[in-house]
Amino acid sequence: MSIAEKQQQILEELSFLPGWQERYEYVIGLGRQLPAMSDKLKSSDKLIKGCQSQVWLDARAEDGHVRFSADSDSVITKGMIALFVRVLDGESPDAILSADLSFIDQTGLKEHLAPTRANALNLMATQMKQRALEIGAA
Repeated sequence: MSIAEKQQQILEELSFLPGWQERYEYVIGLGRQLPAMSDKLKSSDKLIKGCQSQVWLDARAEDGHVRFSADSDSVITKGMIALFVRVLDGESPDAILSADLSFIDQTGLKEHLAPTRANALNLMATQMKQRALEIGAA
């Protein structure tokens, strides 16, 4: 499934939910489904700087693809990073770098976030692309 198809799938799943409260519950559920991140990976070099909550992001190369793991100390932020992990995990560095991640704007979630949390979404997307760039260049 392509990145665009995964994004479309998320948008369709969200479209069945009547309001923003239900959409947040869905996103929080995605965060709860994220595999646990090892405490060894929760180091300062894995922190996404500028987020209100602590968000750790790890990326590693596996058979020409990027595998992401992530965690946060906030349930809503963990759900937000889970959206990006769901879309980008297992993709090639080139596919990640060329991906249009504006689908997050179409979810309607940003409209109900504090500005600092909304900005965190942009930071997450940027950091995931940066990690893909580093892996692709290695």
